[in-house]
Amino acid sequence: MRLALANTRSIKVLSAVFTSGALVAGAALLTDRASADVIKSEEHDFRIVTLADNLEHPWGLAFLPDGAMLVTERPGRLNIVREGEAPKPVSGVPEVVESGQGGMLDVVLHPDFESNQLIYLSYSGAGEGGAGTEVVRGRLEGDALTDVEQIFAVEAKSGGGRHFGSRLMFGADGMLYITSGDRGDPDRAQDLKDHAGKVIRVTADGEVPDDNPFKDNADAHPEIYSWGHRNPQGMALQPGTNRIWTVEHGPRGGDELNLVEAGTNFGWPVITYGRSYAGFSIGEGTSKSGMAQPVTYWVPSISPSGLAFYDGEAFPEWEGNLFVGGLSARALIRMELVGERVVHQEQLLVDYDERVRDVRQGPDGLLYLLIDDSEGSLISPGARILSIGLPTACYRASSRRISVEAAL
Repeated sequence: MRLALANTRSIKVLSAVFTSGALVAGAALLTDRASADVIKSEEHDFRIVTLADNLEHPWGLAFLPDGAMLVTERPGRLNIVREGEAPKPVSGVPEVVESGQGGMLDVVLHPDFESNQLIYLSYSGAGEGGAGTEVVRGRLEGDALTDVEQIFAVEAKSGGGRHFGSRLMFGADGMLYITSGDRGDPDRAQDLKDHAGKVIRVTADGEVPDDNPFKDNADAHPEIYSWGHRNPQGMALQPGTNRIWTVEHGPRGGDELNLVEAGTNFGWPVITYGRSYAGFSIGEGTSKSGMAQPVTYWVPSISPSGLAFYDGEAFPEWEGNLFVGGLSARALIRMELVGERVVHQEQLLVDYDERVRDVRQGPDGLLYLLIDDSEGSLISPGARILSIGLPTACYRASSRRISVEAAL
């Protein structure tokens, strides 16, 4: 089924089926759920379904209780997406500085959204000296955001369009976690009087929790939870725990998967497994006392963005696996964990050759992906159960090629 929609947007629905096998060439995108080719992977086979395309650099995704989705577009828009309808813009969102990697970025619902209708947005906001990561919350009433208030802002604004971080997540403790990048100025990540290059932890109202590691340190911002980060663009809560995992971009190589703990220094730019873009070494090496090692790292870079644990019923062999989007890898990476170790990785959708900006598990137990491009889209492993008892569906989007550096 293909529907022509207003504003050059359209909904394409394709099928996805999961069994077991090895990765084969990517399937052609068809408009018939039943006839789309099967993609084989090590544990489950699947088809791809496109729900929404012609989204302009989609960045963040959240699921509403009624089955609709909230999708951000980096130029400054927030959309409500429902299957079979054109994405509907939400009014009342804050103005953003769209510059390089900056703009409208992540979105997350308050844990009690059904009773308070609160959502949170991260974006690059303007201030003296340039732009920086900011977070607002507001009440979603129909297709409008009301009672909007800022609850966090990186104090020191700066020029350029690099490294805003900006992933949002509520922990099992009810606190809001926010990632901020170093804004292309590495030394800021080691400065505890600077919000840049940090994981931030605040209450749902934006207050500083009493148990934050630097709350009583006069030489540090009290909102800081961990530090020494370059540009974390993926964050996930491990099911059944309050373990916070992040992925972040290294320079030339050295992308990292980290298990974030209170007060931990992850070392950037003193230690790194990457090198400068010119090929020179950075910092003091790959390790130093008092600085944490990544759980795993990637050389060459995959340019990680978006992170999700899988604990649904649709794909039982993926239980406990961690999924990360790859921008320069142009793939979805599946990781198997034993405790805190990555013991196996598989790259999925390589033959689709698309930049995966975000990956989320939906309430239906399926994985949903945002494809980053000027004409990007929403794809996911799908919704129906076939007669053979296997799940189906996936949202996917079209993409125009852009440089790796511009997308980090």
